[in-house]
Amino acid sequence: MKANNRALLVLEDGKVFEGRAFGARKETTGEVVFNTSMMGYQEILTDPSYKGQIVTMTYPLIGNYGINPDDFESSKPWVEGFVVREKSRIFSNWRGEKSLEEFLEEYNIIGIEGVDTRALTRHIRLQGAMKGVISTCENDIKVLTEKARSCPGVVGVDLVKEVTCQEGYWWKKEGNYRVVVVDCGVKYNILRELSSLGCQVWVTPADTDADSILRLNPDGVVFSNGPGDPAAIPYVVQTAKNLIGKLPIFGICLGHQVISQALGGKTYKLKFGHHGGNHPVKDTRTGKIAITVQNHGFCVDVNSLPPEVEITHINLYDNTLEGIRHHELPLFSVQFHPEASPGPHDAKYLFKHFIELMEGKTDA
Repeated sequence: MKANNRALLVLEDGKVFEGRAFGARKETTGEVVFNTSMMGYQEILTDPSYKGQIVTMTYPLIGNYGINPDDFESSKPWVEGFVVREKSRIFSNWRGEKSLEEFLEEYNIIGIEGVDTRALTRHIRLQGAMKGVISTCENDIKVLTEKARSCPGVVGVDLVKEVTCQEGYWWKKEGNYRVVVVDCGVKYNILRELSSLGCQVWVTPADTDADSILRLNPDGVVFSNGPGDPAAIPYVVQTAKNLIGKLPIFGICLGHQVISQALGGKTYKLKFGHHGGNHPVKDTRTGKIAITVQNHGFCVDVNSLPPEVEITHINLYDNTLEGIRHHELPLFSVQFHPEASPGPHDAKYLFKHFIELMEGKTDA
C-alpha cells in the first residue's frame, strides 16, 4: 500500500480499522454511524442531517453508478467522512457525470475503503455509536484515539446553525397553498414533494421567529429534518411552541423532535440510531405497515408526552416512537422521512395529508 494512500479509522474506545484513502487526503473527526441502504449514496452524502457524522455504508460496493446533477439533496455533501468496504473502480449510468472519488475530492471529504464494514457495524451495534477519527497524516494510535475522544461529537451541539440557509428564499412561488419550511437542514425532496402538490414554498432560516413566519401569511408550516441533538436548539422549539394552534404544522425527523419538545416532550439518544431505507413502521390507527427511510440518532420519549398527544406510528424494530398527532389542534409529525430519496415511497401519502389539513378536510 502506498504511504500516501494508507488511512486509519480509530474509534474513541481504541478500536482500529485500516484501509485506503480516497477523495481528500486529510484528517477528520465525527460520530461514526452506519447506514443500511443498498443504494442512494449521493442522497446520503448530501443530506444535511449527516453533518457531524462519519457515515459507514453496510452495502459492500459503493460508487458503481457515479454522481449525477439530479440527485442532490442539498447544495453539497455534509458528511465528515465516508467509510466503505469497496469503492467501485468504474461507474456506469446514463446520468453519471463523475466518480464518487472525484466528488469527494472536489468537496475535500475523506473516504476510506478496504474496511471490514461488517465488523465495524457489529462493533457499533454492540457498543453504541461513538466518536472517531479518519486520518492519512497520523499513525500513532494513542494520538488518534485521544483525538477521537476529544472531538465535539453531536450530543449537546447545535449543528442546525451550520446547515440552515442564511436568508429566506422561494423554492416555488406559484401554488394554491403557501407553505413556510423552517430549514433545520432540509432535504430538497421535501421541497419537491410540496411543490408537486401545488404549494408555494418559502424556505426560512431555522432562527426565524414565529411572528416573522406569521407575517408571511402561510397556510401551513413544515419543520424540516436536520442534524444533531434536538435538545440543543431551544430557539427552534420556541418558534414551534409559538406557532402551535395558529395554523397547520407538519414535522419531519428533527422537526418531529422539535414539535414534540414544544408540546412538553423530552428526547434521548439512541444506542446506535436509525439510518437506512428498510425500517418497518406501524400506523397504530390503521394497523398498516410501511417500510420507511430513517436517519436519526435521537428519539422522543413516549412517556414524556402529554395526554392530548396521540401516538400514531411505532418502529417495529425497537418499538420507539415514530409519529404523533394532536387530538384537537391541526398538527402532526413523523420521525421517519416520507420524502424518501433514497428509499421506498410508502410514506409519501403524508404530504397529501398535510394538504388536506391545510384545506380543513381532515383533522391531524
